Amino acid sequence: MSVPSIRQVRAADAPAIAAIYAHHVEHGTASFDYEPRSLTETEEKIESVRARNWPFLVAVQDEQVVGYAYATQFRDRPAYSFTCENSIYVHPDHIRQGVGSALLSDLLGHAEASGFRQMIAVIGGGEPGSIALHARHGFAHAGQMRSVGRKFGRWLDTFYMQASLGAGDGDDPLKEPQT
Repeated sequence: MSVPSIRQVRAADAPAIAAIYAHHVEHGTASFDYEPRSLTETEEKIESVRARNWPFLVAVQDEQVVGYAYATQFRDRPAYSFTCENSIYVHPDHIRQGVGSALLSDLLGHAEASGFRQMIAVIGGGEPGSIALHARHGFAHAGQMRSVGRKFGRWLDTFYMQASLGAGDGDDPLKEPQT
């Protein structure tokens, strides 16, 4: 099996992205959605992320999209403008094959280049694979909310993990550089 290549999302990727997300909504607890996004909603999500110049990446293997990842501002308020939240989903036939790791590795660099200084992973259902993936990429445990979601007849926790990007909080990104 070939190693996936990572590239920027294209509008034509929307059907594959919608199908990957639908699987996770219908069969897993990584997403707290009950219903998958429609193709139109997926197209709108892609366009919304791209319009803000935030990273939206896809992993391609044998000419098929096998995973995707994107970063969006963590919260809407201006003080959060340097903090992003990541989302990573992998096609069920390609889980545990390095796709998520390749996506996250590239996403970290792209998010930093977009001006983000912190990345937050909000891990629904406490998915062990997602926790391990983020830990391998330098994320640290930042908190847990117990029993905040309910899906498939059970209560689910949400885990927060965090990684600094670039200078992190080591300087003021709004301060003019001194010459």
